Amino acid sequence: MASSYVFLVPPDGQREDTRTIRDGFSWLAFLFPWIWLLAHRLWLHAIIAFALQAIGGVLAEEPGFGPAGMALAFGVNLLVGLEGQNFRIRGLASRGWREEAAIGASSIDLAEEIYFSNIETGADLKVPEWNQASSPQTRPGHSTSLGLFGFDGGRK
Repeated sequence: MASSYVFLVPPDGQREDTRTIRDGFSWLAFLFPWIWLLAHRLWLHAIIAFALQAIGGVLAEEPGFGPAGMALAFGVNLLVGLEGQNFRIRGLASRGWREEAAIGASSIDLAEEIYFSNIETGADLKVPEWNQASSPQTRPGHSTSLGLFGFDGGRK
């Protein structure tokens, strides 16, 4: 069964940080919608999902409104399960991430292989010299250590 995978490149354009998101139904998002949304840093979506589920729970307790409350809670679960990945993609896009490609493949490994094989490898990329020793940014003894020592360098 083929799925669609969306590749997003960060605002700084670093290919190493490219994210791959499968565009499809998510069981975890369906079973635990607002927790799943919080885990993916979709704060407003999580608050709305929690509020709607709370309203559904209150309605389910009222006589005559039980089916409506359960339908509301189930509807939230279904919506987040079906559209949760799209919420993630839109959230990253609003933070400057760019949709680079959408690839249909049977697995994420195959989708990544297709995507990264199409990227040109630059021969002009500078290769770091690993033999050079890097110099420390600060001098030892002249910086604080989490407040354990005073600025004068000694214990009191």
